Amino acid sequence: MDAFYVSVELRRRPELRGQPVVVGGTGNRGVVAAASYEARRYGVHSALASSIARRRCPHAIFLPGDHELYAEVSRDVHAIFARYTPLIEPLALDEAFLDVSGATRLFGDGIHIAHLIRRDVQAELELSCSVGVAPNKFLAKLASVEAKPHALPDRIEPGLGVVEVRPGEEVAFLHPLPVSRLWGVGPKTLEKLERLGVRTVGDLAALDERIVVGALGRAAGTHLLALARTEDARPVEVDRDPKSIVHEETYPTDVHLASEMRTKIVHLADAVAARLRRAEVGARTLTLKVRYSDGFRTITRSVTVGEPVDEADRIVAALGPIIEEVDPSPGVRLLGVSGSNLGPVFHQLTLDEAATGFEPDATGATLDAIRDRFGADAIGPASASHGGRVRNVKRGGQQWGPDQGGS
Repeated sequence: MDAFYVSVELRRRPELRGQPVVVGGTGNRGVVAAASYEARRYGVHSALASSIARRRCPHAIFLPGDHELYAEVSRDVHAIFARYTPLIEPLALDEAFLDVSGATRLFGDGIHIAHLIRRDVQAELELSCSVGVAPNKFLAKLASVEAKPHALPDRIEPGLGVVEVRPGEEVAFLHPLPVSRLWGVGPKTLEKLERLGVRTVGDLAALDERIVVGALGRAAGTHLLALARTEDARPVEVDRDPKSIVHEETYPTDVHLASEMRTKIVHLADAVAARLRRAEVGARTLTLKVRYSDGFRTITRSVTVGEPVDEADRIVAALGPIIEEVDPSPGVRLLGVSGSNLGPVFHQLTLDEAATGFEPDATGATLDAIRDRFGADAIGPASASHGGRVRNVKRGGQQWGPDQGGS
């Protein structure tokens, strides 16, 4: 999708079309989630600190992110995809792989299907997308980037919309590209490759494997060489089970008190527990993340319990000894709770429980039923109540940092 979060916002704020619009955390500790192409002309891009974005483009219009809305629109986009193939692998709310190899007799070749999808998305959702068509996922991803509009300092160049890499043309498309375009080439890896004289993907593909492995290590070296040689045998994965469920919050003012920190951890644990139950799994490994206000020190501590848990009180209890070890007095700017090592929830009865007719705790299921009927903020931890209203942690609600005046 093209500037997805911004484009969704412009559907309900059409008067902002053509202006530099930024979506994300609007506070000083926020980050940019998406920028319109008008804002990108000034060097504003996703993952940039909001404070830097304001300096680069002082007249930009900042809008807080609305993760729930973007997820809803993403489902609408995926419903269009599903008309053409059931083989859809989501990468994020605004991106997906589609295997259309089984749909060509019905709808035409890949590039024709790409144009049909773009037509439907524009006509029905008033959004634009860019599509890459290629023999494998890696090349299709790169082709989709080539299909996008490009923001230059003096203008915005419209994108092609669809770019196809035909069988037999893979090397001609890939090798002239900068090596930084390969998945897994970050700043440190790029520096090592440049020391070897590598500038383009073709430069890398021409190197002996022993040289690349010696510089990058076996795993990274063989991975990048395979990509540079257009090799990517990964299928489109339709059903990808979640590996972990995470909630984090960055706070507009630092947390210094242990009692306040524990209250916020309860909120986060409640949000993680609700998503675990919705996914019908529990977590055996629970992790607490703490980032201090200096921005340089982040600690993570984990504990593994005997059986998967999906209740907030059990998550907090398991994390209890870890929480006690954390000193928030220097100032905590971010807290996170996550559950991993996921599996079905079960409870091993003790002999006493079996003899007394043990009944499982239904608190979580009751909370879910109330929220499903009356809304996400209908009920929550007592400490989540402010001014007579419950304000629960929502999925993605703080994905891009706190907004101005947020909590």
